[in-house]
Amino acid sequence: MPTVITYKNITPFQRGDGVETRLLVGKAVSETVPFTTGTTVFPAGCSAPMHYHNCDEQVTILEGEAEASIGGVVHNLVEGDTAFAEAGSPHYFRNRGNDRLVILWVYGARDVTRTFVETGETVPHLSTGDKV
Repeated sequence: MPTVITYKNITPFQRGDGVETRLLVGKAVSETVPFTTGTTVFPAGCSAPMHYHNCDEQVTILEGEAEASIGGVVHNLVEGDTAFAEAGSPHYFRNRGNDRLVILWVYGARDVTRTFVETGETVPHLSTGDKV
């Protein structure tokens, strides 16, 4: 069934340090959707720790400036730039600007996990352990 998600009605998931994530489309919206999408807003100076997922991830910069490390290579990204990290590829995104950074992410799976490189801990996406 077609669905429209009203962005302002989505309760943000608080990830720590003022970082907020909003789930757009995923298994909570549809019993059959094969992917998971959403946005994350990073205040100036904030980042996600080095991590990897059990699935491929695409990230598009909607607003701001990011530093992204993907597979050991650091890139500077601006609005409209898109990055791709294959499943198991360590990566992070950091706000390198003075204003907020807004990213749109798309995971190629319904059930997404995040493994933190520093600790080796794996947590379900957007669970209580999925913090910055």
